[in-house]
Amino acid sequence: MKLTFTKMHGLGNDFIVLDCRTKDVPNVSRVLKRLSDRRLGVGFDQALLLKRSKTADFRMDIYNSDGGRVEMCGNGIRCMANYIWKRKLSKKPRLAIETLAGIIRPEKDGDLVRVDMGEPVLEGRLIPTVAEGKVIDHQLQAGDRVFSITCVSMGNPHCVIFVDDAEAFPVAAYGPMIETDGFFPKRTNVEFVHVINKNRIRMRVWERGSGETPACGTGACAAAVASNLKGFVGNSVNVVLDGGVLKIEWSRKDNRVYMTGPAVEVYSGELTL
Repeated sequence: MKLTFTKMHGLGNDFIVLDCRTKDVPNVSRVLKRLSDRRLGVGFDQALLLKRSKTADFRMDIYNSDGGRVEMCGNGIRCMANYIWKRKLSKKPRLAIETLAGIIRPEKDGDLVRVDMGEPVLEGRLIPTVAEGKVIDHQLQAGDRVFSITCVSMGNPHCVIFVDDAEAFPVAAYGPMIETDGFFPKRTNVEFVHVINKNRIRMRVWERGSGETPACGTGACAAAVASNLKGFVGNSVNVVLDGGVLKIEWSRKDNRVYMTGPAVEVYSGELTL
């Protein structure tokens, strides 16, 4: 079977995009896990599958590099929108894309893509965690350290931890321990953040099922929300990631989070399964 794919990235968080509107990938989880290998396959953090939708313009199925399907991907939704517009699959400047996290609406913003990411979920059981109510400054043991965590869902679960120096923090040591902690029934993404000033924060991320990545759109949104809840920043903040900067706004008007950033196509190719 021939499989045509397009390689894309959002601030270094990389993807393969597969057009599955007429034909799906067989044994999808196993095949995508194999293709994610950076030596033996194409290599990617997530795979984005474009499909038909009965409730929106399109549907996007998202798989991590470990083959597991996930709810949402902020950098991925920007890349998918760019893919659709570049191929003239839709003339709409604002799309409605169905995901497991609901219908997400990306729109053109000059050379960038602005995305209505929806309202942040702060109720612990819905994130999900095993705690009820807001999870702010909850104490969580991981290895030899106790962390003060703040949890947010942006359609997928996030655990935000504020540190003195995100650059020097051993993300690879503590990220996997926190990701798989029993406090998170569906595992979690983990953001390590330090506040630069009221308008700018620095974030590194350990993504559930993918490991440390250069950027995470939903993670940047969660970090901005958590930073606001803690009183560190206002409602609009620039989130500095390894791969670049995302602008995040938590609107006072409608309680929705808006993310603006780039989406870049790298190359297209064909492989044989």
